[in-house]
Formats: sequence, structure tokens, C-alpha cells
Amino acid sequence: MPVYTVRARVRFEAAHRLLSYRGKPEATHGHSWRVEAVLETDRLDAEGMAFDFVELQRCLASLAAKFDHADINQIPPFDRLTPTTENLAVWFFEGLRTLLPRAPLREIALWEGPDCCATYSA
Repeated sequence: MPVYTVRARVRFEAAHRLLSYRGKPEATHGHSWRVEAVLETDRLDAEGMAFDFVELQRCLASLAAKFDHADINQIPPFDRLTPTTENLAVWFFEGLRTLLPRAPLREIALWEGPDCCATYSA
């Protein structure tokens, strides 16, 4: 059976610090983040699309805007939850699932710079 995969990415700049990295709080530092949503389906709509890129990217950008040029540690739930890349990936996954409940969301990949990434799927 064929599978269609749709990907959309957005970027944002934000600072964070881990609360207990190797036993002590980390210094606040910034990253150039990139978040990628991956959708998979075996069906196309009447227009011949697996999912609308414009809608997907708009919703992903609205989630990323919450953190852009901010200190993630000051934004709920990360004012009490350590803002690891993994925890942020879950947050983006759940947020996108809420904004696009019918989207065939497969995974979120969150890049903490050009070389390190955490992926979450459920």
C-alpha cells in the first residue's frame, strides 16, 4: 500500500537552561531551533493532497511563535518542567494534534541547532 509523507518545518530562536544537567543547573544559553512535523497517510483528498502544507506550516509556526526570541524556562509548562529537546518535542506534538485533530501526525523532530535532534511519535 502506498504511503504519502508530508513534512513542514519552521525555525525559531530561543534560550533555555536545563534544571539539573549533570547534577547542577545549566547556564541559560540560546539555540537556533528547527521543528519539523511529519504526517503520513495512505489517502489523498479530493484535491490530490495528503495534507495542506499551508495549514500545517501555519499551525506549526503559531506554536513556535510562543518561544521565538524568548527564554523557554519562563513559559508554561517549562517554568516548572525542564525544557529538554525531548520535552519540547512532546509539547509540539501535543500542540499540533490539538490544532489539527484530523491531521495524520506521525512525529515531531526538534533540532537544537544543526547537528542534534530529538524525535517524538505516539
